[in-house]
Amino acid sequence: MSSAAELDPVIHAPLRLQVCALLSATDEAEFALVREETGVSNSVLSKHVKQLEEAGYVRVRKATLASRQRTWLSLTKAGARAFQAHVRALTELAASTFKAPE
Repeated sequence: MSSAAELDPVIHAPLRLQVCALLSATDEAEFALVREETGVSNSVLSKHVKQLEEAGYVRVRKATLASRQRTWLSLTKAGARAFQAHVRALTELAASTFKAPE
């Protein structure tokens, strides 16, 4: 059975969990797309991305495209492993909580 100790506190926050889920499905995503998908402001997303970046889970890449500064986000290998482990712990926790009706 999974324990709460196996849940990653960096990833566990709902917005950071959503960001990791979005990034796990692609090699790289533009910041604006992640913002639109999560429905939060630039500043809120930036704060959460910074926490993921400081943990070594997300890579931030900035470049100029069509004369505009763009930001892309991607999961690092450590981030992908941490996200998979966190999802596994959540799945085990949920499975241990629900019992089939008799």
